[in-house]
Amino acid sequence: MATLRRIFVYPIKSLDPQTVDAATVVENGGLDGDREFALFDADGRYVNGKRNRDVHRLRSAVDRRDGTVRLEPRDGDARTFSLGSDDLTDWLSSYFGEPVTLERERAGGFPDDTDASGPTVISTATVRELASWYPDVDPESMRRRLRPNLEVDGVPAFWEDRLFSSRDEVVEFAVGDGDDSVAFEGVNPCQRCVVPSRDPDTGSEYDGFRERFVEKRRETMPDWSGGDWFDHHFRVMVNTRVDESDWGETLSVGDEVEIRGAKPA
Repeated sequence: MATLRRIFVYPIKSLDPQTVDAATVVENGGLDGDREFALFDADGRYVNGKRNRDVHRLRSAVDRRDGTVRLEPRDGDARTFSLGSDDLTDWLSSYFGEPVTLERERAGGFPDDTDASGPTVISTATVRELASWYPDVDPESMRRRLRPNLEVDGVPAFWEDRLFSSRDEVVEFAVGDGDDSVAFEGVNPCQRCVVPSRDPDTGSEYDGFRERFVEKRRETMPDWSGGDWFDHHFRVMVNTRVDESDWGETLSVGDEVEIRGAKPA
């Protein structure tokens, strides 16, 4: 039985995840508290792992109840700041070596994919399989490299490839039981950037990561995968949408996941 095993939210986009037992679907179909904050440079661009390796070297923990964030650089002391304070902005600007601001979007946060802004989905078996391709990468490191929202257990590796179809279709699936379930549309396999190839603690590049990934992804592609999304094989995890009618519903660890079938996009 496919079961929701883990739920991750990333309070500050590009920084560390938090594991939660339940999460409410908010406006735009994302999860409450996921990417609610984001770092921006003076030109209004995201400060993220794609552009700045120092993101990987910064540990973070947000306490939404207290409105604080604890930051600990790899080679420095931990400090706690009030979210939105000038002290926090000054510290971040000093750490990154450029003017940085922290902005907040209460209505749906700052999703990675604005066309498919629901939670991303991957299976536990996929995380383990991908980690096995690299001698020095364990499943937890792979999980932090990929940064999923929902992790499903009780299924084989690349099961989540069943959650998308061709470009003119989506796959409907549900999480939860009966009237309390949340309906999702699986849209496409996530196109990966440079971030998975970097050590999540140091930012150092894993030599040949992308090449190895593409080779093994092609080699291990299940019969149910494919379609016209795989113009290249540096894709894994699924981007989703949640209909407005299910905004406000709650997902919980232990919920059953049921695939309902493809329909026109």
